[in-house]
Amino acid sequence: MLNSENAYCLILAGGLGRRLWPCSRENCPKQFIDFFGTGRSQLQQTWDRMQKIIDREHVFVNTNAAFADIVREQLPDLPERNLLAEPIHRNTAPSVGWACHRIQHLNPEANIIIVPSDQIIINEEQFAHDVAEGLDFVSQRNVILTMGIRPTRPEPGYGYIQVGDYSDTDNIYGVKSFIEKPDRSFATMFMNSGEWYWNTGMFISSVRTIEECLKRILPSVLLSFNDGPQYSEEAEQRYIDENFSRYPNLSMDYAVLEKSDNVYVKKCSFGWADVGTWHGIYEALPKDEAQNVSIDSDVVFDGSRGNVVKLPEGKLAVINGLEGYIVAEKDNVLLICKKEDSSALVRKYVNDVKMSKGDSYV
Repeated sequence: MLNSENAYCLILAGGLGRRLWPCSRENCPKQFIDFFGTGRSQLQQTWDRMQKIIDREHVFVNTNAAFADIVREQLPDLPERNLLAEPIHRNTAPSVGWACHRIQHLNPEANIIIVPSDQIIINEEQFAHDVAEGLDFVSQRNVILTMGIRPTRPEPGYGYIQVGDYSDTDNIYGVKSFIEKPDRSFATMFMNSGEWYWNTGMFISSVRTIEECLKRILPSVLLSFNDGPQYSEEAEQRYIDENFSRYPNLSMDYAVLEKSDNVYVKKCSFGWADVGTWHGIYEALPKDEAQNVSIDSDVVFDGSRGNVVKLPEGKLAVINGLEGYIVAEKDNVLLICKKEDSSALVRKYVNDVKMSKGDSYV
């Protein structure tokens, strides 16, 4: 564990996870599911990983109010003051802004790592080493540091960061540009160039620097609160409940990578995958001889190749002659869909089904 009273962490756990439908549903999104049969949900695995590095009293979780009880149930050791429950769904920039506001009142000198709750980290020892180096780097500079991974495939579902000039610290460079979810031809070019890295969505900075950055981008919602009565977490929560909807639906990637000039990237090698799309999960997991992936499921493949399958416990699938498909079942929905670049397709199906069949299917 880091021996630093200024080290903090924010776990982002408020997403709806629609790209992993039907296994990820609106009442229980992917971050709360034991997707791989490990006995721990994605959120719990992220909590386990981070509280080994950072004092658990300094680990915060952001989620939507609808999921607050799930978070409390899955993370009984999370201090109540460290649970930030938003009244309405917004993207990650307002979530980070609120967390930094609260942490800044606890420790104005705080440095923070912001992590999504739905990622695979292969080498946790190397990850802890990279986090420690990153926190040390930002503690001495007014910068925002992203964690980048060298691409291993032309993945169109990820964001890409172009590496710029070398800093004065090993494996840390300026960010020249950022591209969100390019098409496959551009992703192939980026991978082959050697100067583009996957954007993991993890950011490291001081809370002071992030607040200054977001102040230029976001409406002054919490700044207005600061002009009110003496600060308390209870008053802050009441104010958020009434005013959070004033924030735009803006991501940290857009607010920071595209709008700031003090952003750096650390070349990391801990092994990483985003558990955000069926295609991404397929690429990240071990495959059989025919390149099929079975996710904690009982499947007999016959003459089938390149598929990814996720079934409920107790179900058996026999799959013949299928190539390059997603087969996923949860409760009242079975999805059979071409795997390649499925992210947009699955989101479309979720919207279509919600409109035509109702909320019970999403």
